[in-house]
Amino acid sequence: MVHLPRKTMFAVEAVLDIAFHGGSLPVQSAEITGRQGIPRRYLEQVLQQLVRNGILAGVRGPRGGYRLARERRLITVGEIVRVLGGLDAGREEEHEDGSELGRLVIQPLWQRLEEECLTQLDGITIDDLCRQAVERGVSRPVDDTVDYSI
Repeated sequence: MVHLPRKTMFAVEAVLDIAFHGGSLPVQSAEITGRQGIPRRYLEQVLQQLVRNGILAGVRGPRGGYRLARERRLITVGEIVRVLGGLDAGREEEHEDGSELGRLVIQPLWQRLEEECLTQLDGITIDDLCRQAVERGVSRPVDDTVDYSI
C-alpha cells in the first residue's frame, strides 16, 4: 500500500472537505478540524500552502475562511500531492554514498513508481471524490445560509 505523508493526506482531506461542504460561504479551518480531526497546527500550514499554490483562496473577514480557487473538476489529487512535496515528502535525502544497488536499481524503481502513481492521481479530480462521497452516503448539512437579497 502506498503511504501518503501525513501533511499530504491532510491537504487532500481539507480540499475535499471544502469542496464537499462548501456552500455560499467560505469554510473555516475550525469546521474542517471538527469534521476531519486534523490537528489545527498542521491544518493552517497546509491551507496556506494550498492558497499560495492557487488551489484554495483565502477569504478575510469575520466569516472568512477558505474556498476552492478553481472549479473542483479542475483540481486533481496529483496537483495537491505535488504541492505538498510528492509521495515521499519528508523522507531523508537520497545519499550518493549509498550502495551501488540502492543508487542504481532501487532508487530509480521508487522514482518510477512515484511517477506512475502521480500520473494516476492526476486523473482523479476533487469533483470525482465529491461524487464518490455522495454515492457512499457521506452526510453533509444542507446549505441554508444562501442570501437571496438584492
